[in-house]
Amino acid sequence: MKPARGTLFVYHDARALAAAAAKFMCDCAQAKPGPFVVALSGGSTPKLTYETLAIEPVVARFPWSRTHFVFGDERFVPPDSKESNARMVQEAMLSIAPVPLDHVHRVPTTGVDPDGAAAAYENELKKLYGAPELKPEKALLDLCLLGLGDDGHIASLIPGEPVLEERNKWVAAVGHGRPEVRITLTFPALDSSSTTAFLVQGESKRAILDRVLSGDESVPAGMLRPQGELFWLADTAAAGKWIGSSAPA
Repeated sequence: MKPARGTLFVYHDARALAAAAAKFMCDCAQAKPGPFVVALSGGSTPKLTYETLAIEPVVARFPWSRTHFVFGDERFVPPDSKESNARMVQEAMLSIAPVPLDHVHRVPTTGVDPDGAAAAYENELKKLYGAPELKPEKALLDLCLLGLGDDGHIASLIPGEPVLEERNKWVAAVGHGRPEVRITLTFPALDSSSTTAFLVQGESKRAILDRVLSGDESVPAGMLRPQGELFWLADTAAAGKWIGSSAPA
C-alpha cells in the first residue's frame, strides 16, 4: 500500500517530526543554489518545526542570508494579534535566527481591506518571482510547507468556498468558512512549488490523512497538484494504518 501521490515518512512523535521537518528544510535549502523561497504554514505542528530550526545545531546549517519567507495564508487580524501566523513565526523563529528583515514577506493586514491586502500580497510575490505570470519551467516556491486541516483544507483553501475555483489570482481573500477573514495563496501559487511537504501530527488528523493518502480528491488537500516533489511527514498518531507504508526515515 503506497500513497496515491507523494512519499510518506512517519516519525514517533511530534518532537521527532519537528526535528525531521527542520532537517528536511535545511536539506532542501542547501540543495538549491541562489535565492531560496519558502512558503510557511501556520499551526502548532509547524511552530515546533520553526522553533527547532532556530536553535543549535540546526540554525547554523540553514542558509538564512539567501532565504525568503512568504506565508501560505494569514488571518486578517492586526500583526500583534495572537491569531496572526506572522506573529507566531516571528516569535518561534524569525526573531531568533539571523534573517534579513527584507527577506520576510508578510501579508498586509492594516490600512487595507481584505481584497486590497490580497492584491498587494500578490504584487509582492510577483516582484519576488520576477514575472507577472507563473511559468511551468520556473516555480514560485522552492519549498511549500502545508498543514492538513481536519476537513482537508490547506492554507485557507476551505472546502465549499469559491476560492477553490480561482485559477487566475495568486492570492485571494476568503470571507466565509471561518470566524475571521483569511488571505490565502490559491492553487496556482501553491502548485508552483519545486518541493511540497505536508506536516501532519496527532490522532485527530488520522481520518483525513487516510482519505488523502488513499486518493480522495474531493477535499482541497487532495486537489493539490504541485509541479515538483510531494512529501508527507507525519507522526505515528496521524499515520495510523499507513505506518508500514512509509519510506525509511
